[in-house]
Amino acid sequence: MARLVLKFGGTSVGDIERIKNVAKKVKQEVDAGHEVAVVVSAMSGVTNQLVDYCKQIAKVHDQAEYDAVVASGEQVTSGLLAIALQEIGIPARSWQGWQIPLIADDTHGKSRIERIDTANLSDNMSTGVVGVVAGFQGVTEAGRIATLGRGGSDTSAVALAAALKADRCDIYTDVDGVYTTDPRIVKSARKLHRVTYEEMLEMASLGAKVLQTRSVEMAMKHHVRVQVLSTFEQAAGSELPGTLVVDEDEIVEQELVSGIAYSRDEAKITLIGVEDQPGVAARIFGPLTDAAINVDMIVQNVSEDGRTTDMTFTVGKADIDRAVQVLEKSKDTLNYRRLVSDANVVKVSVIGVGMRSHAGVAQRMFKALADRGINIQVISTSEIKVSVLIAEEYTELALRSLHTAYGLDKA
Repeated sequence: MARLVLKFGGTSVGDIERIKNVAKKVKQEVDAGHEVAVVVSAMSGVTNQLVDYCKQIAKVHDQAEYDAVVASGEQVTSGLLAIALQEIGIPARSWQGWQIPLIADDTHGKSRIERIDTANLSDNMSTGVVGVVAGFQGVTEAGRIATLGRGGSDTSAVALAAALKADRCDIYTDVDGVYTTDPRIVKSARKLHRVTYEEMLEMASLGAKVLQTRSVEMAMKHHVRVQVLSTFEQAAGSELPGTLVVDEDEIVEQELVSGIAYSRDEAKITLIGVEDQPGVAARIFGPLTDAAINVDMIVQNVSEDGRTTDMTFTVGKADIDRAVQVLEKSKDTLNYRRLVSDANVVKVSVIGVGMRSHAGVAQRMFKALADRGINIQVISTSEIKVSVLIAEEYTELALRSLHTAYGLDKA
């Protein structure tokens, strides 16, 4: 017998028939003798509708009341799933974030979990009752509902699994696992049976939208074994049909590269003719930090005149207009000659813990792109990843070329 936490996202509980299908999935695990807690998201589209209601009343609204509104989607789903389980003979009870309780800080709209008291839920589960928990939500010390940000149900599930000392946390979604790259673009992409926390964290932060980044960070911190699998396949999670996210020592032989991720959410800014002297970078990025604009890739090089420098960096595509506005307002202080922005770029990254012990990973990437005539605009690296910025029009060609270059194609 194992203790399991199962999480079902919005598409998995998108309508009544799908909720009934989820109930059958849960029943499979209960019938196998496992203790089960389930974390659910709101039905697909519901959270967006609730957010829109808030905006229709006031474009700038109280975030605490916003949380009270948007958290209701998960409350509905948890109650409906509990009823569906009871209908097929499985004892079940719904739990809201404040009932567990899951204590979160008071940064409404994007709260962080501080602690979870699972005593009551755990006692309930030990008697054979399935706990159906509303994801995405907690309660502040002051007793107000707080939400964990979009995608927060993944974080709820992993945090609950850690607090319950669960054997595994199964994240059910509309894909059947983590792939070497996007299978919609690269038909030869293959499903990974296991991937390390570090690799999954890089994939999540670099564009792979399978798991929320915070949930992977939490899983790695608390050593929670996570499985990504499909709601719409027959196999139960205990049959391990998906991709396991685990500690590195659970993977016997590391591949050089595990996957290739891409992000279309990048935009590039270049400041031409910046003074080449100490403190300039701080003056450039200070106003962006003050405006809560995150900067990612950065490269600096000497300008054509040999006396000034050009500074190139990336920001989120959604922040490009705001970033340009901030920098133009500070032009007199920054003393640059010209600003050039480009939103038609994509970041492509090769990821793998095997890079630590192998040389030539970056060179293979650069050669594969050069052979296809793809120009690299910016490069950044870490211990287990190499990222490049290229023109967006070459995204699919780059993914296919790199996938083949690193031997990731299906046999």
